[in-house]
Amino acid sequence: MEATTVSLNDLTDGSVSFHTLEDAFGENSLGILIVKDLPVRYQTLREKLLAYSSYLAQLPKQDLEALTDADSHYEIGWSHGKEALKDGRYDIMKGSYYIDCQSFFLKDPAVAAPGTKATRGAGTNLWPPETAIPGFRATFEELCTLLIEVGALVARAIDKYANGHIPQYQDGYLEHVVRNSHTPKARLLHYFPPTAAASPTPSRLTESDSEDDSWCASHLDDGCLTALTSALYMDESRPLPPLIAGSFPTLPILPQSPDPKAGLYIHARGGEVVKVDIPQECLAFQTGEALQMITNGRFKAVPHFVRGPSEAGTVARNTLALFMQPDIDEVIDKEKGTTYGEFVDMIVERHS
Repeated sequence: MEATTVSLNDLTDGSVSFHTLEDAFGENSLGILIVKDLPVRYQTLREKLLAYSSYLAQLPKQDLEALTDADSHYEIGWSHGKEALKDGRYDIMKGSYYIDCQSFFLKDPAVAAPGTKATRGAGTNLWPPETAIPGFRATFEELCTLLIEVGALVARAIDKYANGHIPQYQDGYLEHVVRNSHTPKARLLHYFPPTAAASPTPSRLTESDSEDDSWCASHLDDGCLTALTSALYMDESRPLPPLIAGSFPTLPILPQSPDPKAGLYIHARGGEVVKVDIPQECLAFQTGEALQMITNGRFKAVPHFVRGPSEAGTVARNTLALFMQPDIDEVIDKEKGTTYGEFVDMIVERHS
């Protein structure tokens, strides 16, 4: 079973067929759509930002603490060891850096004033000093803007489908959410090189892939669409070369994972576990639970996880996810009257 791929050109001119969308997001799908033929600058932005993730994770402890915000439930800035896994342990295998995209994408963002407590869905971003990681903020904002613009075209195609298949669907609803929501969040991820203690045991490797979510536990996204870059694998066996403003060093980037079984896995609708490899020059879009509600279950969210390497090593995995979500007061379940904010609160309570 393979992920469905479309050209950005087809999304732009509105020629993506309903059959293609059903293959990507429908009843017997993987719940993921890969978009090719992106602007040339995408590959440069992707490689730079994902490489920055390794530099960020290696900042001094006090610098990372300055980028940590408990008031936002760790949904702004740096987060490490705050997320609980399914067995109750806290996840120390990956670090996350969150930014609130509305602050630079919207003309009228609803950002918390300096000195006030941030709330879920709105916050003042915390950026490392430019002297520490030159170009980090500019690259991050430019790449996220590109992802949202492509996501809006995917949303437009879904709107066209929904208009013909869902009674009383509001015309242009999902595209409006992607372009105007005050809650889009980007998560830059750094999966630390696995230690011997954290690597799967040999006996575990003989089990089904569905049992091995060692880098990221199986979960559902709670938004509408999640944009995903392909992963970048960095050999961190030696200190990374210094960053100098105006230039970018040659880095120990691997062309692919040293372990072919490591990476993103999706639980397909029929129960099959499928490894999905996103080409470096492409973007992927996954369905979330909010979209499942909005489309009356036609486009369902799918459980997915990240499997780490089978042995300890020195290779880190870096990637970017951008969550396109409704505003917190947006009603996503018309029958029950549940807002997106209420839905997220229920999820947080469930996992607390």
